[in-house]
Amino acid sequence: MEKFFKLKENGTSFQREIVAGLTTFLTMAYILAVNPGMLGMIGDGMTPAAVFTATAIASAIATLVMAFAANLPIALAPGMGLNAFFTFTVVLYGLKLPWQVALTAVFLEGILFIVLSFFNVREAIIKAIPANLKLAVAVGIGLFIALIGFANAGIVVQGAGTVVTLAEKFNAPNPDIFGSHPLLAFLGLVIIAVLYVLKVPGAILIGILATTIIGIPMGVTLIGKGWSPFSMPAAPLFFQFDFSPGTILTFKFFTVFFTFLFVDIFDTIGTLVGVTTQAGLVDKNGNIPRAKQALLADAVGTVAGAALGTSTVTSYVESAAGVAAGGRTGLTSFTTAILFLLALFLSPLFLLIPAAATAPALIFVGFLMMQPVTKIDFSDPTEGIPAFLAIVMMPFAYSIADGIVYGVLAYVVLKVASGKFKDISIVTWVLFAVFLARFFL
Repeated sequence: MEKFFKLKENGTSFQREIVAGLTTFLTMAYILAVNPGMLGMIGDGMTPAAVFTATAIASAIATLVMAFAANLPIALAPGMGLNAFFTFTVVLYGLKLPWQVALTAVFLEGILFIVLSFFNVREAIIKAIPANLKLAVAVGIGLFIALIGFANAGIVVQGAGTVVTLAEKFNAPNPDIFGSHPLLAFLGLVIIAVLYVLKVPGAILIGILATTIIGIPMGVTLIGKGWSPFSMPAAPLFFQFDFSPGTILTFKFFTVFFTFLFVDIFDTIGTLVGVTTQAGLVDKNGNIPRAKQALLADAVGTVAGAALGTSTVTSYVESAAGVAAGGRTGLTSFTTAILFLLALFLSPLFLLIPAAATAPALIFVGFLMMQPVTKIDFSDPTEGIPAFLAIVMMPFAYSIADGIVYGVLAYVVLKVASGKFKDISIVTWVLFAVFLARFFL
């Protein structure tokens, strides 16, 4: 383990990496419930049980590639947002294509990703993002992940007449303590923060487990009668594709294919930049070590996921929780991958942990990821304004990709306006053109 993952060289230990991997898994284990529930709505042979198996196996495969090829503490799974696009826009309500066609688009997208990774196209995109924007991506992801935590816990909800507001139960004069998800999440946040201040190892993991236990008498952590931690996995949906020319040579199919491609590219790039920046793994120029291998991991995961019957696999921002717990190498990812495989047989145990118990970890990680903001050069408006837009658009647009889009667009426009053409690389110009085309097409 020491020689392969270079633990001492990265300033970590075997125990710390295991705790970090477990922490990452617990913060993203919700995908094992959410993805089958969402794709399972499609029906017509796509059952929640089959999607659960596909989700766990595809996540494990992609995360193992990340562990052994890239040696980075980043886990992967079918992406939130992309699964909603797959279910509602492509299949059920929008384009109303068969789910087999949607899986074909995901599969071909993954194949193209592998090709782009081998030819260093995606790595070139990462290097083209200016240094201040890379720092801003990390900060923006921090706010984004904190918002996810607040929303998952029910602390922040959509308001009547406001974009968001505090949940009524928590904001009421006499909140209902028993059964209150928001209150439990705040208790968990206090536990994690106190343990972190006291420098207790594994503060985030301990906080998740303690909050889960506290949630039992509160009625949030639900243990039904006859509950058992064990279950047998269902068979996934193997190779359910439709490659007929009448299907894949259409404008509808291209629209689906391009949307999966675009969102996944920039979600993954944003996550890699943000998490590795937080972990202190980037070099002085902000470049990610073994970026090519890291990008290959989500490409392989996407191909495997489509072959098994699930939507696009991508790097997860929740990996930041494992980094905050001390994860610095692929051993963290390896641990998370093994837990995904165990989840195939222990799904009731992992799904027992409520969102109110993992939400505090995400909120606290949001705080930890704010630190790079102090390194952003806000004194230069051509650097500061694009960084600001990248930061705020991630939580406001609920999209890492959109944050990068607005940051790059603002960067090019302001550099041109100020006559600083030398600051804009050729690849950045290409990104600018692609992002503009996205708005019009």
